[in-house]
Amino acid sequence: MVKLKKYSAGLKYFVLFLTFATLSCKTAHRQLTRIEGREIPVEASYGTSAAVEQLIKPYREKVESDMNTVLAYAPETLDKTGLWQTPMGNMFADVALVYGNRIFKKRENRSIDIVLLNHGGIRSIIPKGNITTRTAFEIMPFENSMVVCTMSAATVREMVNYIIVEKKPHPLSGLTFTIDQNGLAQNIMIQGNAIQDGKTYYVGTNDYLYNGGDNMTFFKNSGVKYDLDYKLRNILIDYFTDVDTVSPQNDVRIKVER
Repeated sequence: MVKLKKYSAGLKYFVLFLTFATLSCKTAHRQLTRIEGREIPVEASYGTSAAVEQLIKPYREKVESDMNTVLAYAPETLDKTGLWQTPMGNMFADVALVYGNRIFKKRENRSIDIVLLNHGGIRSIIPKGNITTRTAFEIMPFENSMVVCTMSAATVREMVNYIIVEKKPHPLSGLTFTIDQNGLAQNIMIQGNAIQDGKTYYVGTNDYLYNGGDNMTFFKNSGVKYDLDYKLRNILIDYFTDVDTVSPQNDVRIKVER
């Protein structure tokens, strides 16, 4: 019995030792010292490039078919060339306002007053002739989505001053103004009405610009933000799908006094 007790006591110490050792291992600090990688050719898994081609062929054909689907017709070529506004930019901003409002009105029971996009975001023309799904991807290859935010009249004026300083034909809808001989904004109109201090306006843009892209820092002074979860590219596709013929917008939204 004495030997058994000594054996049991020794076993207990051994178990305690293992327990502390295990806990010590679990809490030990580990540091990454090296990262290794290697290139694995697709052929290594599928044998030959012909086999790879056979594998992806159905997917490529489906994508090509979808991209080449004719959605509408352009009676003339539209591009983004211009000083303060362009027919293509006006059209894009108008479409974003109309289609963005379909969601915004339904969700919030409110209307978008202004849409401002960026000139550099338009990456292609709309050539005369058939407009396909590919056209929309070429115009707007980015994954930017539309957002709406609240703005005070003071912040809207900051936005107007930004446009004047930039001297780029940023797509603009719902807002018009005149630049006087001193380079200052006059006669600022929102949806046909003079801008009013103390009023809240709803401004649509894309998530990139809302976050300060293209130095549009005035969005930092905006209020509540609403995500529409609606990509600008999809807005274009929906518009092209709904119309037979694209209509360029040639109206003057920014006038300059001479």
